[in-house]
Amino acid sequence: MKRLWLFAIGGVVAATAALGGVKAAQIGAMIKGAKAFRPPPESVTSAHVESLRWQESRAAVGTLVAVRAVTVASELPGLVRQIGFDSGAFVRRGDVLVKLDTSTEEAQLAAAEADATLAWTTRKRTRTLIEQNSSTQADLDAAEARADQTAANVAMLKATIAKKTIRAPFDGRVAIRQVELGQVLAAGTPIASLQSIDPIHADFWLPQQVIADLRAGMQSRLATDVFPGRTWDGAVTVVNPEVDTATRNVRVRATFRNTDGTLRPGMFANVEVLSPEERPTLAIPATSVLYAPYGDSVFAVEQKDKELVAHQKFVRLGERRGDLVAVVSGLEADETIVTSGGFKLHNGSTLALRNDLAPTVEVAPKPTEEPASPATGGARRAEHSEADK
Repeated sequence: MKRLWLFAIGGVVAATAALGGVKAAQIGAMIKGAKAFRPPPESVTSAHVESLRWQESRAAVGTLVAVRAVTVASELPGLVRQIGFDSGAFVRRGDVLVKLDTSTEEAQLAAAEADATLAWTTRKRTRTLIEQNSSTQADLDAAEARADQTAANVAMLKATIAKKTIRAPFDGRVAIRQVELGQVLAAGTPIASLQSIDPIHADFWLPQQVIADLRAGMQSRLATDVFPGRTWDGAVTVVNPEVDTATRNVRVRATFRNTDGTLRPGMFANVEVLSPEERPTLAIPATSVLYAPYGDSVFAVEQKDKELVAHQKFVRLGERRGDLVAVVSGLEADETIVTSGGFKLHNGSTLALRNDLAPTVEVAPKPTEEPASPATGGARRAEHSEADK
C-alpha cells in the first residue's frame, strides 16, 4: 500500500508539472506576441504651418450710437393745433414739427404792440417838450422807461409764440409720434425722438494692453448679424482718456458712414480696429488644436524608422481668423501637423496620411446656400468617418 501511494503521488506531481509547463509556454507565447504586436497606423489629415502676413486687428462687440439724438418736447404748455411730420419721416433743421395754440398770446401781443406804439409816441413828444423847456426831465425819464417796458412786453410775447412752434433742431429721422391733434400738452411732454444717423458712432471697449497701439484715425470695420456678408469701413474718432477701474478696459468710439440709414442706433455690432502695419504670423487650421485645461496642443508629424509618427507639442495661440488660428509659440514654419483625427492619437502613434479627405481652409469662409442632397451628405459623412477611424 505504501508503494501504491508513492506511485499515485508521483503521478499527480508529474501531471501538475506537465500542465504548468504547457501554461508557461502559452503565457510566454502571448507575451512574445504582445511585444511583437504593432497597432495599425491611424488615418489622419495633415497640413503645413504657414507663414503669413496679417494686418493686426482688435475685435470687440460694440453698440451703435446716433451722432445726435434728442427727445423733442414742448417747453410750454398748450393745445396741439398742427402736426407737421409723420412717424419715421426724415426732417430738416428748422422744419415745423408741432404748433401749439397761440390765439391768447397773439391777442396779448396786439395789445402790447398798441401800448408800445403809444409809449414810443409819448416819449417822442416829451423829448420835444424838453427841447422847448415845457416839460421836466422826470417826465422824460418816465416816458422812456414806459417805452422800454412796453417793448420788453412785446418781445416776451413774441418769444412765447415762437416757443409754441416746435421745430427740428437738426437734420434727422423722427421716431413714432407721441402726440395727437387736440391734445393738451404739459411743459416737457415728449413729442418724438429725433436721431441723426449719418454718420453713426459705434462705442466699444478694448483691454488696456492695447492703449499703446491705439490712436484716433485708425481704420475700423463694422459688421452686424442683421446684414450678414456686409461690412462698413470707418475710423476711430475718440479714445477715452481714462480706463475703467472695474474692468481695466478703455472705451473707444469709431465713426462710420450710413448714407442709406441701414444702421440704427441701439443695434449691437462686431467692430474691428485694424493696425496700419502687417506683421509676420504663423497660422494653422483651427481643427488641429486640442484644447485642454492644462494647455492647448497639436500633434506634429515626424519621420521615424521609415514611419510617420505623432509627436504632441504644446502651443500658445493668438488671433483667430476664419478657419485659421495664429500660433505665438510652440511651432516652426513649414512643420507638418495633424489637422483632423488628432483626438485618437498619443505620442508615438503611427500615422497614415489621407489628405484627400482634408477640408478646405479659408481666412474668410462663407457658408454655402445650396443644401446638401442625401447622396452628397452621406458621402461627406463617410469621408469624415473614414478620417476619424
